[in-house]
This record gives sequence, structure tokens and C-alpha cells, in this order.
Amino acid sequence: MLPLYWLTVQTVGTAIRGGWRPEVSGLEHVPADGGVVLASNHLSFADQLFLGAVIPRHVAFWGKKEYFTGTGPRGALNRGLMHGLGVIPVNRAGGAASDAAFESAVPVLARGGMVAVFPEGTRSPDGRLYRGRTGALRLAQSCGVPVVPVGISGTDEVQPRDLLGRHRPRVAINFGPQIDVAGADVRTATDALMASIQRLSGQEYVPRYAEKKKAA
Repeated sequence: MLPLYWLTVQTVGTAIRGGWRPEVSGLEHVPADGGVVLASNHLSFADQLFLGAVIPRHVAFWGKKEYFTGTGPRGALNRGLMHGLGVIPVNRAGGAASDAAFESAVPVLARGGMVAVFPEGTRSPDGRLYRGRTGALRLAQSCGVPVVPVGISGTDEVQPRDLLGRHRPRVAINFGPQIDVAGADVRTATDALMASIQRLSGQEYVPRYAEKKKAA
């Protein structure tokens, strides 16, 4: 485990586990080693924090490429944090640029690492679960690794001030059995994956892609 990631788990992760006491089930489905893709619903930025806090191994998340290309002292600090946490850069432009981001995750999986993917492609705009894109399945197939579905609930209500106050939303993280996607049709397998995530998260399902929020 990367030193900075380990330190973050020991500090931020400990605060999350002690402060919000997330309910975790199915953690035995997450392999202790070896390459694996975590495929989760996406309600909030806090999803990454909670996943990192409850999984006892390094999880590689995605970060916008701008964090890696900034200039000056702030840019250098961001780059150092991203590399220290093992973040994978992603171009939010989509298309071929996003495909290149998936390619950058291949070495992580080849080394036996764990990569978290949010198949919806963006945070849910209304708390419902939207149709999944096939990238997670294509990535898993290309690397010959299994997929572990994850259903998260409650993180859309988490605010930093909750740790100091009495209101702490109930957060639950449910892991499902590993899915072997070798040889499967990626569209069919992705739909089955989203059905599994729906059962784990309890969300209402919407059979269309979620639209990304436009910057103001």
C-alpha cells in the first residue's frame, strides 16, 4: 500500500469509520489480493472516501487530468497528492480520451491492483440508478480479472459538519459476489451488473444514461 494512501486510511478513514459507523456487508467477496474491478453506484464524492475507509487494501480511483497538469506550487501539490494516492488520471471529454484513461488502469490491474469504476459515468443527479456504460466490463475482460458489484446508500446525505453534530446519515456499503465476465457480451453483462448493483443499493433503476451536469 502506498505510504500516503496508508496514512490517509489511518486518519481520514478512521474518522469515517468511527464517526459515521458505516454498515458493511459482503466484504468477504472482495479478494485480499489480485487484480479486480470494483463496480459501484455513484451518489456523492464521499463514495470514494467510504470505499477507501472500509476496504483493507489499496483502491485506485479516478481523478480529472487537470489535477495532474496544473502549474505553480498548487499544481505541484496536487500532482504529489494524486501520485501519492495512486489516482488514475481521466479526461472528462469522453470518447477516445476516456478510453485512454481506461488503458491507464490496465497496468494497475496487471500488477494485481484494485480499480474502482462507476459504470453510470457520473454521479446520479437524483438518487436513482442509471443505465451503466460498458467500460468497466471491457476493462475487466481485457485484463482477465473479475468484477465485484457494490451498492452504496446514504452518502448523498453526508456533510463534513455531520461529524461534529448529532445528525449522521445512515451509510450502508454492500458488496456482492464476484462476477466472471470472461467471454460475456459486454452490453448484456453490464445490464446484469447494474441489476446486481440495484439489488445491493436499493435504488430505483432508470434504463437510460445519466446526463452529466454542465459547469456553471
